[in-house]
Amino acid sequence: MSQMSFSDFEYAGKRKQTRRERFLAEMEQVVPWSGLVALIEPHYPKAGGGRKPYPLETMLRIHLLQNWFSLSDPAMEEALYEITSMRQFAHLTLSAPIPEDTTIMNFRHLLEKHQLASGILETINNYLQDKGLSLRQGTIVDATIIHAPSSTKNKEGKRDPEMHQTKKGNQYFFGMKAHIGADAESGLVHHVHGTAANVADVTEVAHL
Repeated sequence: MSQMSFSDFEYAGKRKQTRRERFLAEMEQVVPWSGLVALIEPHYPKAGGGRKPYPLETMLRIHLLQNWFSLSDPAMEEALYEITSMRQFAHLTLSAPIPEDTTIMNFRHLLEKHQLASGILETINNYLQDKGLSLRQGTIVDATIIHAPSSTKNKEGKRDPEMHQTKKGNQYFFGMKAHIGADAESGLVHHVHGTAANVADVTEVAHL
């Protein structure tokens, strides 16, 4: 970990522990860090002649923070600057560079490319349930349409059969839909399920 900044020292001296801090302290203990790092490591860029990559575990921790607190890439970058507990959980300090939103996005795309993202979230949720830390006290279901150009075709010249057209408001979209289950009290994301864009949200509640 990098040397602590003045703000980190000031934060360490405060007494009251917030709900977010308690949650992150529990995650620190129950997440199988070494196993997840070993799973991703074969696919993670190695240090070469160019810019040195951030430590793999740091990027994994940022990815999990982003999922748990449902943050966009720019919002995650800002949170690392503004929220000391998140920054410390990611093994970062203000005295060293903070990953930019594009770096955070590229790491997520790396996990998606090698089909690791959903497995990581599922593994951690299983650990939470084994420890009696399930986040499913109440579930808020939300859906995000993942838009693809209507002309998108595969190598056979056909559109992806898993993608369909749907209407939202006065706009038509062609693509898929991410159904997101989040804990009603904490707002933390515990499940993500992908379907064609025309699948109704209500039919996916059982998966969340």
